[in-house]
This record gives sequence, C-alpha cells and structure tokens, in this order.
Amino acid sequence: MVFSSISFIYLFLPVFLIVYYKVPEKFKNHILCFGSLAFYIIGSIERPLHILVFIICLIVNWRVGIKIQKTKKSKRGLDLFWLAAGVAANLLNLFYFKYMSFIWGELGGGELNIVLPIGISFYTFQAISYIADVYRGSCHPAASLIDFVAYLAMFPQLIAGPIVTYPTVEEALYSNKTERVRFVSGAEIFILGLGSKVLLANQIGGLWRQCVGIGFESITVPMAWMSIFAYSFQLYFDFCGYSLMAIGLGRMLGFEFPENFRDPYMAVSMTDFWRRWHMSLGSWFREYVYFPLGGSKRGFSRTILNLLTVWMLTGIWHGAGYNFILWGFVLFVLIALERLGLKDFFETHRFIGHLYMLFAIPLTWALFVNTDFSNLKLFFQRLVGLGDTVAVFTEDYIKYGKQYGILLLACLFFSTDLPRRLKKRIHGSPAYYLAMLVIFCGVAYCLYKGMDDPFLYFQF
Repeated sequence: MVFSSISFIYLFLPVFLIVYYKVPEKFKNHILCFGSLAFYIIGSIERPLHILVFIICLIVNWRVGIKIQKTKKSKRGLDLFWLAAGVAANLLNLFYFKYMSFIWGELGGGELNIVLPIGISFYTFQAISYIADVYRGSCHPAASLIDFVAYLAMFPQLIAGPIVTYPTVEEALYSNKTERVRFVSGAEIFILGLGSKVLLANQIGGLWRQCVGIGFESITVPMAWMSIFAYSFQLYFDFCGYSLMAIGLGRMLGFEFPENFRDPYMAVSMTDFWRRWHMSLGSWFREYVYFPLGGSKRGFSRTILNLLTVWMLTGIWHGAGYNFILWGFVLFVLIALERLGLKDFFETHRFIGHLYMLFAIPLTWALFVNTDFSNLKLFFQRLVGLGDTVAVFTEDYIKYGKQYGILLLACLFFSTDLPRRLKKRIHGSPAYYLAMLVIFCGVAYCLYKGMDDPFLYFQF
C-alpha cells in the first residue's frame, strides 16, 4: 500500500484519521503505534519474515536505549558497549538483507535471492540515530514501547523518509497533536506531493522506460539526452513527492518533519545540490558520521578522507552494486574539487554554475540508474554519439519530443523555485484552492485509470 493509491487515500487514511482524532489525547500514540504497524504489515503481508524482523528491530532498539540510559554513569563504559552493540545489530541486519546476496554472488556462491524489506534503510538509520542521541544525552529514551513504536514505525515517514531523528519529534509525541490549522496545511502539502508523484513523476517516467525498452544501442544522441533528463525529473518528483506527502501527513497528525528538498535543480554546484537534495540523509551523515570523524577541523587531508568516507557510504547506502560505489566516488571527486575553489567560482558566476549543473546532474543520475556496466558504457557512448551501432529510427527524438515535450517543459518549470513563489503569493485565495481541487481531481482520475507506479526510493 502506497500513499498514491486508492486504498490508502480513500480507505486507510480516512479510517485512521477518524479514529486518531476521536480518541482522547493520551491514547493517540497507541493509535499511531498500532495503525503504523498495520500499515507495515499490509505492505509486507507476503513476507512474514520481514514483519518479524521489523518487530524485533523495534523491541531491540527500545531496550538498547533504556540500557544506555541506565548505564550512563557507570565507570566501566557499559553505555558505550550498548551503543556499539546496538549499532552493530542494526548494521548487520541491514547488511544481510541489502548486501549479502550481492557479495555472495560476487564470491561465486550463486544467487541467494534475498528480498529487501521495505523501508529497511530508512528505519535502520533512524534507529541508529535514536540510540546515538540517547548516548550523547540529546534525548531521553522513549517512555514506553508504545511511544517508541509510534516514533520509529510512524507510517508517514516509515517507508522512504524523510529521516526523522527522535529529538525533533520528542516534544510532539507527548503534547497536543490535533490542531486544525496543522491539519489543513498538512492536507495541502499532501495534495502537492500527490500531484508531484502522480501527475509529473509517473508520466515523465514513461520516456525513460521507452528509451530502455528500445535499447540504448538503437537510440539517437538527442533521444539519449531527453531520456536522462526525463529520468532526472522522474526521480526528483517521485522522491520529493513522497517527502511532501510524508511531511503533510505528519503535520495532519501533529508532527513537524524536516524539509527534505529545497529546489535542488536550482543549485549552482554539486555541493549546493547536496545541501538541497535528500536533506535529511545529508544531515544524518553529517551528524552521525562526518562530525564524529572530525569533520573539517583536523586539516585538509583529514577533511578529504572524511568526505571520501561519507560519499562512499552514501553510495553504498543507496544500493548493492558497483555503479553505486562509482556514483558515490564521482560525487566525492566533484565536491572535493569544488572545495579547492570551484564552488566559490560557480557561486560568483552563477550562470556558469547553472550550466555546469545542467550536465552534471543528469550525468551523475546516469551512473545511479544503470546498474549494469555494459549498459552504462553503451549509454554514455550514445550521449556523445560514439559506439559501433547506429540508431534504428533517426528521428526518434522528434516522435518522443512531440509526445513528451510539454511534459518536459512542465517538469522544468516545477523544478524551479517559481511554483513556490507563486504558492506564497496566492495562498489562501480562491485561485489557490481551485488549484488544489484540480490537482486532486487529476490525481483521482489517473489512479482510477491505473496510471500509477511504485515509488522509486522503495528499492533503497
């Protein structure tokens, strides 16, 4: 069950909200706890092992947090032991499900066919942040298992983020959550996220699928560029759309989740881009990896090593494959070069910076999406007009340009900061609410027609 589905919008969500708003305040965490577990169980009903693993993860991390708090004053360093044990348990769980099949296959052991539990990368990182924050004294352990499950399993952000740390929602867990103004603004954000996912990401994704279906060896140079721009837009509106829906749902329930995207395609450097893209993941790596390693306070060489560590881990976090390692390394190289002065140059000469990112963004996404190196090589050859083959249909870009041209322009417009400015200007006016109605009706029509796709980030 996904947010952009008829069963969620017209069944699960209304029933959950009615119950959530009707029960007394002291029972809201109970409803959030069991409702979120039900949401996860429905999504994993064909994989009982995944449900069991998730429940064990919830119980173990709650108990580890309590153990850390109880042993904090111990001179034997038991709190550090429990922290290390908790982090190790979480990482081993993630390693087995996400990387064991790949590593075993590379070692010649054959295919293990281990299915990745939904949301495991996200709830693992949140669990690690929770026990780390308890260890550092940034928060107290959750008062009960119900409260902890309400946090870690909270269905709006459970499957694909944003990554929410416990201190950011701790106060809201124990305070009045049902203020009407939050519900209305949350519903607006949810609708905007729905529109981003269903009306933009799902539709423009068809162009990339057409390109893959045709085969990279059979497309022209313009078609190759059109397709990778299409994938760039699909990935952005898919993930940004999910994040908006999660933030909107969180606000409807009385929680403020962190912003996850801030017009990333308006960036003038790769450093700037990753301060705007998947911001909660970047914040997690800074807070729990980069700064503990010393950040930029131990000299230039150590800073570069810390950056390399963060970006290699970022690549590995996204998936088990050599392309993700290469993708993370390329991002490290670009960001390291920008630290040597390129970032200042791009920020001073913003037109050049935007031109640089116009090519850098889709080219890095090409590394990200092509898991097979032979396909990756072939695709890059098509981008520059090299290779032994010629396009079967030399005017493919004209055909698909006519089919997707307006949608590409719409995606370009909505990936700028202009829609956000317009929203601020007309917010609360009849035109604004009419736009909300049009978006929702458009989404309803697409869902009725079966025009929906799974979220891309579910695979991570």
